[in-house]
Amino acid sequence: MNPIDKLMQGHTDFRNGFYHENQALLQELGSKGQSPKVTVISCCDSRVDPAVLTTSKPGDLFVIRNVANLVPPYVEKTSSWHGTSAALQFAVCHLEVEHIIVLGHANCGGIRSLFDPEGGTAEDSGFIGTWMRIADKVRKQILEDPSLATQEERISACEQRSIQISLDNLRGYPWIADRISQGQLELHGWFYDLVAGKLSQLNETESQFYEICD
Repeated sequence: MNPIDKLMQGHTDFRNGFYHENQALLQELGSKGQSPKVTVISCCDSRVDPAVLTTSKPGDLFVIRNVANLVPPYVEKTSSWHGTSAALQFAVCHLEVEHIIVLGHANCGGIRSLFDPEGGTAEDSGFIGTWMRIADKVRKQILEDPSLATQEERISACEQRSIQISLDNLRGYPWIADRISQGQLELHGWFYDLVAGKLSQLNETESQFYEICD
């Protein structure tokens, strides 16, 4: 079965299974609109699906996906497109979500590209290189860290430490900062280990990740 036929068969299975079993919920969401309490900023990676990882139902999560689950710094007026920033503004200002999770993961191709000797400069590597500049501060810190002896150790460290950069950038958005100060919004950093299938949560005070469950 080719990939498109597989998807169409999957939709048939969805209609006969999940949709049939959850028809009332899905019709209510379709007619009344969405009201999720949580936004997840996740990587585009096909192996990382926030709804699957958390066993969430349709309508539970407002998911924003991009390369390497990065949040750009707040820039009020530029000529650039702002897909992630626009989605954040919609989630916070219109949906009034109460939590934002930055969900990083192991074996991230975007983070790996920061350490690829064949990758060239951001100018040479097109859209990806330019986007990944958001994490360049972390890359430089890691390259100067003598405790990280191998390339794989550096990449793994960057996958986790870049989550803090995105959390810091989120706090730079005035409408996010306002809601945090009023106790209306909380930020979280999570990391998913693809092989072990485990989620960890960042303790920002200690700069350490702790497994959410055993």
